[in-house]
Amino acid sequence: MANISFRVKKKYHLYGGAVLTFLVVLLCLLSFIYMPHGPNDMNLALRFTAPGENPSYILGTDYFGRDIMSRIIYGSRSVLLVCFLAVAIGSVVGTLLGAIAAIVKGPLSAVIMRSIDGLMAFPGILLAMMMVAAVGKGKEGAIVAISIFMVPPFARLVYSLILDSENSLFIKAAKSYGITRSRLLRKHYLPLLLPRLITQFTACIGSAIMIETSLSFLALGVQPPNASWGLMLNEARQHFLQYPYLAIVPGLAISMAVLGFNLLGDGLNDLLQRRRS
Repeated sequence: MANISFRVKKKYHLYGGAVLTFLVVLLCLLSFIYMPHGPNDMNLALRFTAPGENPSYILGTDYFGRDIMSRIIYGSRSVLLVCFLAVAIGSVVGTLLGAIAAIVKGPLSAVIMRSIDGLMAFPGILLAMMMVAAVGKGKEGAIVAISIFMVPPFARLVYSLILDSENSLFIKAAKSYGITRSRLLRKHYLPLLLPRLITQFTACIGSAIMIETSLSFLALGVQPPNASWGLMLNEARQHFLQYPYLAIVPGLAISMAVLGFNLLGDGLNDLLQRRRS
């Protein structure tokens, strides 16, 4: 009975995460097709319009009279594109480093993995702030910072999985035929690693969103007047007590995105484990 309850709970994780993720991705796609108003269009006569007070501004307006719904929709583009690109770069670099360390072994393996351990010693947001300070503020700096932070989890995952699979019969058979290391990686290890890499990629998107919004909140990520959820939280600080909706709306968007990708990653991981068992 307990096992059945656990599986049902995990299914809810997968389905709930899929729904939330779909809504966030849909919001991002919508930003390329339709927005009620321009995200940077100002209407000072309608400053601090409360949600529902004006049919043209369903979620209200901010200090400059900008439509919050339009900025939320546009901000989803900034958040997701930056995070997807950063995690993609980090996953490729981390996978290659982990594979090289596991296959080549020797001093090179020790240097790679100790460097990865050194990166993991830094807190995520601190490492990201250091990278942004070195590269520069804006989307480019955020992408570089997040991608570097994403290298260690992928490198360690690939490294451990390859070492665990070295005693598999099909790997031993391939090595006995004198297969090259690069071909061994492409033909055997990567297909074996792909399901776990997809799960890891999905889970890392949630972490990347937290870092990106934190950088934007600290004015190190997306720069004004461009819209970003973290930047909207920053702009809402001075007026939060009088107009709490200014922070609640982007806060809910961030929570929905992070929760969705985390639940989806958790559900995919459970699905993978049950298939392997």
